Amino acid sequence: MNCFCDTEITYLLKIEADVGAEPIWCQQCGCNLDLDDITISSPLKRELMCWAQEYGEWIDWNRDTLLPNGVEMEDKHNRQGKFMTEKLKKELAGRYQITFSPSTMARAYASSNKF
Repeated sequence: MNCFCDTEITYLLKIEADVGAEPIWCQQCGCNLDLDDITISSPLKRELMCWAQEYGEWIDWNRDTLLPNGVEMEDKHNRQGKFMTEKLKKELAGRYQITFSPSTMARAYASSNKF
């Protein structure tokens, strides 16, 4: 999988959701990778994309505030992401080292009193 590392190929992947991005990243250089460049089942690919598109649903973007149950929503999103990361590890069976990076946005909003 091509990235911005010196070797241009990475085997160290990170699963992380972000607004407008695909959920797979190079762990070393931080490059957002194209999900179509990795050979996984169509159902898992759809699950990962749907999960990534739900990122930030705990924020009222128009008001830049945390929804009342935002922390719980984010926790659920992180549990789903961890579960899908484990499914991805099984499908790729040792071809990549894969880690999961949970979202901490809701807690950041909560601690800054933006809700």
